[in-house]
Amino acid sequence: MKTYPAIAVLEFDDISAGVAATDAMLKRAPIAFFKCGTITRGRYLTLIGGTTASVIESADEGVRHAGDRLLDHVVLPDVHPRLFDGVLGNRHPRGAGSLAILETSTVSASIRAAEAALKGTPVELVEIRLADSGLAGKGTLVLEGELHDVEAAVALAVARIGESAAQVSYRVIAAPHEATTGQIAHGTSFRSSLLIELEGERV
Repeated sequence: MKTYPAIAVLEFDDISAGVAATDAMLKRAPIAFFKCGTITRGRYLTLIGGTTASVIESADEGVRHAGDRLLDHVVLPDVHPRLFDGVLGNRHPRGAGSLAILETSTVSASIRAAEAALKGTPVELVEIRLADSGLAGKGTLVLEGELHDVEAAVALAVARIGESAAQVSYRVIAAPHEATTGQIAHGTSFRSSLLIELEGERV
């Protein structure tokens, strides 16, 4: 898919309000793409992208239309290319280096965190999950790189999340076990994980 300069994500705590707000967004400005639907905990999530002016205008309309049913949102007028790729579901495991795993109370918070980390440090965004199965409406992201870069990225991400009401928890793994790295390479979802046989005790 073509890369666009801007994206926006809006999270609604009411499905009907989410559908109506998304419809209003589509009617407001000529955005380039969108994806929307229900997520866990009875929420509704909408992702849009396109030119900066259109995305901002469309997102503003969604915020206005949703009123107090808007749970959280983020507008990135100059989205980092690797975050754009990650939001669309693409993964980039390098398989080496330290790891940071961040868990946020909203999808928008994870996107804000990832943007701050990527623009401020040379870490790789291995994965970002947007409230999919098993996350109970939360967002998660996995960063990889040299330990000092990963630590700096986490500091930037946490500071960015701290500007909102969202919550965050995180852990840095300085030297992950090769089996941990192998699993992360396939994704953090249990459904996507592989059965890895280790050199443990045999019966």
